[in-house]
Amino acid sequence: MTSNVAVIAGAGSGLSASLARLLAKEGFSVILAARNIEKLGALQAETGAQAVATDVSDAASVEHLFDVADKAGPLSLVVFNASGRARGPIVELDPEAVRQALLVGAYGGFLVGQQAARRLVAQGSGSILFTGATASIKGFAGSAGFAMPKFGLRGLAQSMARELAPKNIHVAHFIIDGAIASVAAGQESEPQDRRLSPDAIAEAYLSIHRQHRSAWTWEMELRPWVETF
Repeated sequence: MTSNVAVIAGAGSGLSASLARLLAKEGFSVILAARNIEKLGALQAETGAQAVATDVSDAASVEHLFDVADKAGPLSLVVFNASGRARGPIVELDPEAVRQALLVGAYGGFLVGQQAARRLVAQGSGSILFTGATASIKGFAGSAGFAMPKFGLRGLAQSMARELAPKNIHVAHFIIDGAIASVAAGQESEPQDRRLSPDAIAEAYLSIHRQHRSAWTWEMELRPWVETF
């Protein structure tokens, strides 16, 4: 029996890795998409996931990703976890760096969301989840190059949620308000849970995917209990 397929775009060692482990444990066939898939070797071995070299800002590359996913089985869940960021004061920002941030963080979300929607609408079910940040709703000083793609991604998710919910497609946006603990940096044991656990975030994503359609969430904010907001 073919497992349902989950695509994680923008895969890495943090939240995406936790999602891959949880989804594999729950019986999904996991497809990991990243520019550099060599870094995903250990995660592939652990989860049995398939890795596809993907540039989310390139339409042909994203189409290829979903063509690969089509061969793995019926699509059930797509998570857009890629992010673009350009740091610095507005007068010093490199225009090309900002353009790239927008291409990855917002346009990439559109490309992945479009390919996912085409397939899920055709089959009449499934979820598309977008990872946002505090910058999705607050444009801080010195953060224009991050706020722009994140605001754009949230607008995309909101529009898609309104358009696709009547077609039985669940679209949700997550505001990750705080720093995510890094296992590599030894932060998972930080006292008082001052950083978000990537495993705990992954559990929240799966719970949203499994929500009954009579009580869908379009947006969820997640933050540590000590975080001000």
